Amino acid sequence: MKTIHIGGVPEHFNLAWYLALKQGYFKKAGLNVRWEDYPSGTGAMTKALRKEEIDIAVILTEGIIKDIVEGNPSKIIQTFVQTPLIWGIHVANNSSFNTIDDIKGKKAAISRYGSGSHLMAYINAKNNNWNIETDLQFEVIKNLEGAVEGLTQGKADYFMWEKFMTKPLVDEGIFRRIGNCPTPWPCFVIAVRNESLELYKEEIIKIIKIINNITLNFKEIPNIDRLIAERYSQKIEDVQEWLSLTEWSQEVVNEDTIDTIQNQLLALNIISKKLEYSKLVTLI
Repeated sequence: MKTIHIGGVPEHFNLAWYLALKQGYFKKAGLNVRWEDYPSGTGAMTKALRKEEIDIAVILTEGIIKDIVEGNPSKIIQTFVQTPLIWGIHVANNSSFNTIDDIKGKKAAISRYGSGSHLMAYINAKNNNWNIETDLQFEVIKNLEGAVEGLTQGKADYFMWEKFMTKPLVDEGIFRRIGNCPTPWPCFVIAVRNESLELYKEEIIKIIKIINNITLNFKEIPNIDRLIAERYSQKIEDVQEWLSLTEWSQEVVNEDTIDTIQNQLLALNIISKKLEYSKLVTLI
């Protein structure tokens, strides 16, 4: 039996995958599924897709679009989280930066080039009318732990990461959040390597049906807020706020959304060309 390898960030957005595995839903459907955590995020997952280490990625929308434009042999098959990702803009607690204006021209910590933290620094710059050429600098820090080290040691000045995952670091007095920057589009999609889709289409359809059945009623799962709080070291009130702001999807991302994202990435020189919808998205 073919093992289907799925990659994603080890964050509360992906709890449905953990529950499906823990409760044996894939196994009962005759599927052999392995989940791979990618704490450093999008750039690591696009690399894993290219190297054939994973078949499926639950990945930031803008990140996988950029990488497919650059030749990643994969397609988006579905939106996973419909609502925007709220990126917190963080500085070291003892830094002198207090506003977004204070970090203009300063060094952004990013997990890697092509990552969400890298791309969203451009979106934040655009939102604040900065000069993309002169007002952005980067320091690669790999992951959240690297960001803590980078900001506290002064290697970088600010760091953008999902607001609720970084909230414990704010509560501990390690980071201060000086602003938010929501993605202007649905934040997570499911992408599949073209070869995997060709060879294991029936298995992938079954996997998607199982996960969609969980996300459809995710908020109604008994004590889901407590489960998330315990698993991801969050305060219950933060989890409840996050749940109120988050909506999953079981639909294919539409052409207008793909066009809007590509236009934005093109305007920021993050991509050098646009692809047709059918080159980025496929129906299964």
